[in-house]
Amino acid sequence: MSRTEEEQLALVQDWWQRNGKPLLTGGVLALVAVFGWQAWQKYQTNQAQAASALYQQLLETTFTPSGQPDVAQVSELAGKLKSEYSGTAYAQYGSLFVAKVAVDAGKLEDAAAELQTVVAKPSDETIGELARQRLARVLSAQDKTEEALKLLDGKGPEAFQASREELRGDLLAKLGRSDEARAAYEQAKAALSEDAAVGALQMKLDDLAKGDA
Repeated sequence: MSRTEEEQLALVQDWWQRNGKPLLTGGVLALVAVFGWQAWQKYQTNQAQAASALYQQLLETTFTPSGQPDVAQVSELAGKLKSEYSGTAYAQYGSLFVAKVAVDAGKLEDAAAELQTVVAKPSDETIGELARQRLARVLSAQDKTEEALKLLDGKGPEAFQASREELRGDLLAKLGRSDEARAAYEQAKAALSEDAAVGALQMKLDDLAKGDA
C-alpha cells in the first residue's frame, strides 16, 4: 500500500471514528422511531376497536323483552368504557347513552351530571355540541331555563346551527320572550338547506304569530 493510500485510509478511519458511531446511532434511533410509531398506531387501532365493541354492547342493553335497557348492565359497561377507554370518543358517546337512560327513568340530576362531564371536556366538537344541546334540554326540564340558555351563547359547529337556534327559540319561548324566540327560529330556518323539512319549525313560528294576534 502506497503512502498516499495509507494516508487516505487513515483519513477514512479517522472520519469513521468521529462520525460513524453518531450516524449509526442516528440510524438505529430512526428505526426505533418508525417501529415505535407503528406500534403506537396499532395500539390506538386496537383501543378503538375494543372500545367500539364495548359501546355496541352498551347499545344492545336495550335488546330486552320490554325494550328498556338493563340499568345495572348500562352502569357496568359505561363504567368500563370510562375507565379503560377514556381517551376514545366511544367513552363519551357512552356518557350520552347513560344520560338518555337517566332521562327516560326521570333521573334528570343524574343525566345533567353525566352530560356536564362531556361538555366540560369533549373529545371533539360534534360530541361537545350534542352534549351541550341535550344538557340544555335537561336543564330546561328542571326549570333552569335561563341556565340552559347560557349554554347556547355564541355559535356552535355550522352543521348544528339550525338545531341550536331552534332550541334557543324553544327556551326563549318558554321564558315568554316571543320576539327573541321568533328571531332564533328565523335563524334556524335560514341555516337549513332549501330542501330541508321546516314544517315543525314553521309551526312554532305560526304559534308565536297567533300569540301576538
